[in-house]
Amino acid sequence: MIGLNFSLHEFLRRFEQDIQAEIDAHNDIYKSADGNKSKMVKALGNSEEAVFLQHRLDDMNQRWSDLKAKSANIRAHLEASAERWSRLLGLLEELWRWICMKDEELAKQMPVGGDVPTLLQQQNHCTALCSELKEREHIVISTLDQARMFLADQPIEGPGEPRKNLQPKTADLTPEEKARGLARAIRKQTGEVRERWERLKGHIGGWQTEVEQALERLQDLQSSMDQLDLHLTRAEETKATWQPVGDLLIDSLQDHIDKTSALREEITPLRQDVRVVNELAAELTPLDIQLSSTASRQLDQLNMRCKILQVAVEDRLKLLQEAHRDFGPSSQHFLSTSVQLPWQRAVSQNKVPYYINHQTQTTCWDHPKMTELYQSLADLNNVRFSAYRTAMKIRRLQKALCLDLLDLSVAQNTFEQHKLTNNSHLLSVPDVINCLTSIYDGLEQEHKDLVNVPLCVDMCLNWLLNVYDTGRSGKIRVLSMKIGLLSLSKGHLEEKYKYLFSQVASAGDTCDQRQLSLLLHEAIQIPRQLGEVAAFGGSNIEPSVRSCFQHVNNKVELEPQQFVDWMRLEPQSMVWLPVLHRVAAAETAKHQAKCNICKECPIVGFR
Repeated sequence: MIGLNFSLHEFLRRFEQDIQAEIDAHNDIYKSADGNKSKMVKALGNSEEAVFLQHRLDDMNQRWSDLKAKSANIRAHLEASAERWSRLLGLLEELWRWICMKDEELAKQMPVGGDVPTLLQQQNHCTALCSELKEREHIVISTLDQARMFLADQPIEGPGEPRKNLQPKTADLTPEEKARGLARAIRKQTGEVRERWERLKGHIGGWQTEVEQALERLQDLQSSMDQLDLHLTRAEETKATWQPVGDLLIDSLQDHIDKTSALREEITPLRQDVRVVNELAAELTPLDIQLSSTASRQLDQLNMRCKILQVAVEDRLKLLQEAHRDFGPSSQHFLSTSVQLPWQRAVSQNKVPYYINHQTQTTCWDHPKMTELYQSLADLNNVRFSAYRTAMKIRRLQKALCLDLLDLSVAQNTFEQHKLTNNSHLLSVPDVINCLTSIYDGLEQEHKDLVNVPLCVDMCLNWLLNVYDTGRSGKIRVLSMKIGLLSLSKGHLEEKYKYLFSQVASAGDTCDQRQLSLLLHEAIQIPRQLGEVAAFGGSNIEPSVRSCFQHVNNKVELEPQQFVDWMRLEPQSMVWLPVLHRVAAAETAKHQAKCNICKECPIVGFR
């Protein structure tokens, strides 16, 4: 209790005033009585009246002194209570100023920061402010309780009563007016302190929640941006090691393509990371959080770096693939040397080669050497027997393509090396070139003086396209290429029959009529391309198929040896193949005879 309540204070004040008034009113009488007491006592002598009078006068003096002391004590107590009320008012005013100051400090911290460092500072300041409020809370509550207890006994001023200044300074005011003015000031200051205190606590609580939510969101965003920055930096470091495509060795192009493709796969998830970062940034807008210039700049840079990196990887991969296509091992670039001026080798959109004659300004599908070869075959048209005529044409073609140097087993191994197991699969021109290059590279090592790899590859490709892709679609079936190359390769005739049979045979090493038809159809295309198919039953191979299966008593499936036995009979559609082998063997045969025209002896080859 800071002092007397107002009612008691007022009673004591009035009581003290009454006592003081009585003292002042009787002061002259007391002084007169006190000044004449000696005379009065002496006048009575030693009588009992004198003793009684003396006793009464002494009692009066004592009571007078007690009354004056009591009045002085009451006055001192009243003055002390008024001083405590003034101190209470001063304490309320001090608290109000402190609360206003903290409110201003809080306002200066707003709005919510746009990056993690700023938010951490705001969080630290908010924590410190909460700590200060907690320390002051006891003083505020205690002071407000004291003010409440003091004001509980104060009279409520009516609406018509005049309002005075918070701390009246006018000396003319009565003590009652001064007391009421003080009470009014305390009541008003108490209300303001209570209101500002509750508002400050609410503001700090709301601000703390806002800062913590924003900090959580921005920390997630910053963490995602830092992770993205790390991944981009690693990818950019890899990109920095790239050499210009033009400086790379041709043999290393595929390795660089693989590495660049791996990098593309590695950075593909970064698109999702960028999307996540942008979405996290967009979620800040409804919370009235404005990214700082630093964070906003970092976000923009991450978006830009990711786009630049992706474009750079795609561009480099495209350049590498184009270089590999144009200059790599499977490209057709090395085949440009297969022709000489005024001819130029060009490639159509579907990778099929064609040839430009700059002198005549014409183009054609056939290689110039292939055209010369076909023209030379016209010299053989005077050979009477069609089987020999066809075989001699194919033999000349075989030697021009250097396929007479290719062993059956080598061809078969090359097919396996290139994983050409699915005979129905379509090969593109680059695939055919890749396989032919492997074949002729091997032949060049054994017959360096006979094999010109670019010329042989281009000529053989030209022939395969003429036989099996007359429309120049740029696609040849695996089976077609195998039968074409195996038919013109060297080796024992019956072994060749078995190889050809194996290309159409099923898993049980047997074939039915459909499979045999497929084999004969592919084989008959070779004489057909030379214009000699009519002599071998035309393109209709059904009679040959019936003949074969009649030979084995019309069984459902044919075995390899049964096919060989039938081929020994030299069926009409395939007779050109054994004749080709006889023509090849006759080229080295020596006849002990003399030519009637040139007189050469012995005669080598056909007589």
